[in-house]
Amino acid sequence: MKKVIGLMPLYDDEKESYWMLPGYMKMLEAEKAIPMMLPLTENTDELDYFLEICGGFLLTGGHDVSPSVYQVSPKPWCGQCCTARDKMEGYILKRAVEQDTPVLGICRGIQFMNVCFGGTLYQDLDIEYKSSINHHMKPPYNRTAHQVAIQKTTPLYDVLKKEKIGVNSYHHQAIRDLSPEFEVTAIAEDGLIEGIYMSGKKYIAGMQWHPEFSYETDENSKKIIKSFVDAVS
Repeated sequence: MKKVIGLMPLYDDEKESYWMLPGYMKMLEAEKAIPMMLPLTENTDELDYFLEICGGFLLTGGHDVSPSVYQVSPKPWCGQCCTARDKMEGYILKRAVEQDTPVLGICRGIQFMNVCFGGTLYQDLDIEYKSSINHHMKPPYNRTAHQVAIQKTTPLYDVLKKEKIGVNSYHHQAIRDLSPEFEVTAIAEDGLIEGIYMSGKKYIAGMQWHPEFSYETDENSKKIIKSFVDAVS
Protein backbone atom coordinates (compact mmCIF):
# COMPACT_ATOMS: atom_id res chain seq x y z
CA MET A 1 0.00 0.00 0.00
CA LYS A 2 1.07 3.57 -0.67
CA LYS A 3 2.05 5.78 2.27
CA VAL A 4 -0.17 8.85 2.66
CA ILE A 5 1.51 11.92 4.14
CA GLY A 6 -0.50 14.97 5.18
CA LEU A 7 0.98 18.38 4.34
CA MET A 8 0.12 21.54 6.24
CA PRO A 9 -1.43 24.05 3.81
CA LEU A 10 0.18 27.36 2.94
CA TYR A 11 -2.21 30.32 3.09
CA ASP A 12 -2.20 33.51 0.99
CA ASP A 13 -3.85 36.27 3.04
CA GLU A 14 -4.24 38.69 0.14
CA LYS A 15 -5.85 36.17 -2.19
CA GLU A 16 -7.58 34.28 0.64
CA SER A 17 -6.38 31.03 -0.92
CA TYR A 18 -4.58 27.82 -0.02
CA TRP A 19 -1.49 26.88 -1.99
CA MET A 20 1.47 24.50 -1.98
CA LEU A 21 5.07 24.57 -3.20
CA PRO A 22 5.40 21.67 -5.66
CA GLY A 23 8.80 20.70 -4.22
CA TYR A 24 7.17 19.38 -1.04
CA MET A 25 4.94 17.07 -3.05
CA LYS A 26 7.49 16.06 -5.66
CA MET A 27 10.08 14.91 -3.14
CA LEU A 28 7.51 12.74 -1.33
CA GLU A 29 6.25 11.33 -4.63
CA ALA A 30 9.83 10.53 -5.60
CA GLU A 31 10.01 8.39 -2.46
CA LYS A 32 6.80 6.55 -3.51
CA ALA A 33 4.54 8.31 -0.99
CA ILE A 34 1.25 10.10 -1.66
CA PRO A 35 1.31 13.73 -0.49
CA MET A 36 -2.03 15.21 0.55
CA MET A 37 -2.48 18.89 1.34
CA LEU A 38 -4.89 19.30 4.24
CA PRO A 39 -7.58 22.00 4.42
CA LEU A 40 -6.96 24.87 6.81
CA THR A 41 -9.37 24.02 9.60
CA GLU A 42 -9.71 23.97 13.37
CA ASN A 43 -12.49 21.36 13.18
CA THR A 44 -11.14 18.55 15.37
CA ASP A 45 -13.47 15.96 13.80
CA GLU A 46 -11.87 16.63 10.42
CA LEU A 47 -8.38 16.68 11.91
CA ASP A 48 -9.02 13.38 13.70
CA TYR A 49 -9.98 11.88 10.33
CA PHE A 50 -6.66 12.94 8.81
CA LEU A 51 -4.84 11.60 11.86
CA GLU A 52 -6.43 8.23 11.07
CA ILE A 53 -5.71 8.09 7.34
CA CYS A 54 -2.27 9.73 7.20
CA GLY A 55 0.76 7.68 8.12
CA GLY A 56 2.85 10.81 8.63
CA PHE A 57 2.74 14.60 8.49
CA LEU A 58 4.97 17.26 6.95
CA LEU A 59 4.95 20.66 8.67
CA THR A 60 5.72 23.08 5.84
CA GLY A 61 7.05 26.65 5.83
CA GLY A 62 4.90 29.76 5.68
CA HIS A 63 3.68 32.38 8.17
CA ASP A 64 5.60 33.31 11.30
CA VAL A 65 4.49 31.37 14.35
CA SER A 66 2.42 33.64 16.57
CA PRO A 67 4.41 34.67 19.68
CA SER A 68 1.25 33.95 21.69
CA VAL A 69 1.96 30.24 21.15
CA TYR A 70 5.09 30.62 23.29
CA GLN A 71 3.53 33.15 25.66
CA VAL A 72 5.36 36.34 24.65
CA SER A 73 4.21 39.57 23.06
CA PRO A 74 4.79 40.15 19.34
CA LYS A 75 7.54 42.63 18.54
CA PRO A 76 7.29 45.12 15.67
CA TRP A 77 9.61 42.99 13.54
CA CYS A 78 7.55 39.81 13.87
CA GLY A 79 6.02 38.91 10.50
CA GLN A 80 2.47 38.04 9.56
CA CYS A 81 0.94 35.15 11.52
CA CYS A 82 -1.94 32.75 10.89
CA THR A 83 -3.80 31.90 14.09
CA ALA A 84 -5.92 29.21 12.43
CA ARG A 85 -2.84 27.39 11.21
CA ASP A 86 -1.14 27.62 14.60
CA LYS A 87 -4.17 26.00 16.25
CA MET A 88 -4.57 23.35 13.55
CA GLU A 89 -0.90 22.46 13.55
CA GLY A 90 -0.76 22.32 17.34
CA TYR A 91 -3.61 19.83 17.43
CA ILE A 92 -2.13 17.65 14.69
CA LEU A 93 1.37 17.70 16.16
CA LYS A 94 0.39 16.88 19.73
CA ARG A 95 -1.88 14.05 18.63
CA ALA A 96 0.78 12.70 16.24
CA VAL A 97 3.31 12.64 19.08
CA GLU A 98 0.80 10.80 21.29
CA GLN A 99 0.15 8.25 18.53
CA ASP A 100 3.85 8.01 17.57
CA THR A 101 3.01 9.08 14.02
CA PRO A 102 6.10 10.35 12.13
CA VAL A 103 6.34 14.12 11.64
CA LEU A 104 8.95 16.14 9.76
CA GLY A 105 9.07 19.91 10.25
CA ILE A 106 10.73 22.18 7.70
CA CYS A 107 11.60 25.86 8.38
CA ARG A 108 8.45 27.14 10.10
CA GLY A 109 7.85 23.47 10.89
CA ILE A 110 10.89 23.11 13.14
CA GLN A 111 10.06 26.43 14.78
CA PHE A 112 6.50 25.35 15.51
CA MET A 113 7.65 21.99 16.86
CA ASN A 114 9.90 23.78 19.31
CA VAL A 115 7.33 26.27 20.64
CA CYS A 116 4.52 23.70 20.72
CA PHE A 117 6.50 21.87 23.40
CA GLY A 118 7.72 24.81 25.47
CA GLY A 119 10.52 26.41 23.46
CA THR A 120 10.84 30.00 22.20
CA LEU A 121 11.91 31.77 18.99
CA TYR A 122 13.90 34.74 17.82
CA GLN A 123 11.22 36.89 16.18
CA ASP A 124 13.76 38.31 13.70
CA LEU A 125 17.36 37.18 13.37
CA ASP A 126 18.72 40.41 11.87
CA ILE A 127 17.62 42.32 14.96
CA GLU A 128 17.87 39.72 17.72
CA TYR A 129 20.74 37.46 16.61
CA LYS A 130 23.59 39.25 14.87
CA SER A 131 25.61 36.92 12.65
CA SER A 132 27.96 36.99 9.68
CA ILE A 133 26.02 34.07 8.16
CA ASN A 134 23.31 34.79 5.61
CA HIS A 135 20.17 32.99 6.81
CA HIS A 136 17.95 34.67 4.21
CA MET A 137 19.53 33.79 0.89
CA LYS A 138 18.55 34.98 -2.57
CA PRO A 139 17.41 32.52 -5.26
CA PRO A 140 18.25 30.02 -6.57
CA TYR A 141 17.57 28.09 -3.36
CA ASN A 142 19.12 24.76 -4.37
CA ARG A 143 22.64 25.83 -3.39
CA THR A 144 24.64 26.04 -0.16
CA ALA A 145 24.26 29.16 1.99
CA HIS A 146 26.22 27.91 5.00
CA GLN A 147 27.36 24.78 6.84
CA VAL A 148 25.79 22.94 9.77
CA ALA A 149 27.51 20.59 12.19
CA ILE A 150 25.69 17.28 12.61
CA GLN A 151 25.72 15.98 16.19
CA LYS A 152 27.23 12.49 16.19
CA THR A 153 24.94 10.83 18.74
CA THR A 154 21.73 11.65 16.85
CA PRO A 155 19.49 9.92 14.28
CA LEU A 156 20.43 12.57 11.70
CA TYR A 157 24.06 11.51 11.88
CA ASP A 158 22.98 7.88 11.53
CA VAL A 159 21.21 8.84 8.28
CA LEU A 160 23.91 11.06 6.77
CA LYS A 161 27.12 9.61 8.27
CA LYS A 162 28.63 13.10 8.08
CA GLU A 163 29.78 15.57 10.72
CA LYS A 164 29.16 18.62 8.54
CA ILE A 165 26.99 19.41 5.51
CA GLY A 166 26.17 22.45 3.41
CA VAL A 167 22.56 23.66 3.52
CA ASN A 168 20.40 26.30 1.90
CA SER A 169 18.79 28.92 4.14
CA TYR A 170 15.68 31.07 3.86
CA HIS A 171 14.25 32.18 7.20
CA HIS A 172 14.16 35.22 9.48
CA GLN A 173 13.03 33.42 12.66
CA ALA A 174 14.68 30.51 14.46
CA ILE A 175 14.88 28.56 17.70
CA ARG A 176 15.94 30.66 20.68
CA ASP A 177 15.31 28.49 23.75
CA LEU A 178 15.13 24.80 22.95
CA SER A 179 12.10 22.84 24.15
CA PRO A 180 12.99 20.36 26.91
CA GLU A 181 11.25 17.69 24.81
CA PHE A 182 13.78 17.96 21.97
CA GLU A 183 17.47 17.35 21.39
CA VAL A 184 19.71 19.12 18.89
CA THR A 185 20.80 17.37 15.68
CA ALA A 186 22.37 20.24 13.72
CA ILE A 187 24.02 23.57 14.58
CA ALA A 188 24.95 26.38 12.17
CA GLU A 189 28.41 27.94 12.13
CA ASP A 190 27.11 30.87 14.18
CA GLY A 191 25.68 28.59 16.89
CA LEU A 192 22.05 28.75 15.74
CA ILE A 193 20.07 25.51 16.25
CA GLU A 194 19.04 24.16 12.83
CA GLY A 195 17.98 20.59 13.53
CA ILE A 196 16.09 18.85 16.35
CA TYR A 197 14.48 15.51 17.18
CA MET A 198 12.36 13.98 19.92
CA SER A 199 13.98 10.91 21.42
CA GLY A 200 11.92 7.83 22.17
CA LYS A 201 9.66 8.39 19.16
CA LYS A 202 9.65 6.73 15.77
CA TYR A 203 10.31 9.96 13.87
CA ILE A 204 9.60 13.45 15.24
CA ALA A 205 12.24 15.73 13.73
CA GLY A 206 12.71 19.21 12.34
CA MET A 207 15.18 21.02 10.09
CA GLN A 208 15.62 24.72 9.42
CA TRP A 209 16.83 24.33 5.84
CA HIS A 210 14.76 23.46 2.74
CA PRO A 211 15.04 20.01 1.12
CA GLU A 212 12.02 20.84 -1.06
CA PHE A 213 14.33 23.15 -3.02
CA SER A 214 17.41 20.91 -3.04
CA TYR A 215 16.01 17.36 -3.16
CA GLU A 216 16.74 16.80 -6.85
CA THR A 217 20.37 17.93 -6.65
CA ASP A 218 21.47 17.23 -3.07
CA GLU A 219 22.14 13.69 -1.85
CA ASN A 220 21.82 14.70 1.80
CA SER A 221 18.31 16.04 1.21
CA LYS A 222 17.35 12.79 -0.52
CA LYS A 223 18.62 10.72 2.40
CA ILE A 224 16.69 12.80 4.94
CA ILE A 225 13.41 12.61 3.04
CA LYS A 226 13.88 8.89 2.45
CA SER A 227 14.43 8.35 6.18
CA PHE A 228 11.19 10.19 6.91
CA VAL A 229 9.13 8.27 4.36
CA ASP A 230 10.66 4.97 5.48
CA ALA A 231 9.41 5.68 9.01
CA VAL A 232 5.84 6.30 7.83
CA SER A 233 3.39 3.41 8.24
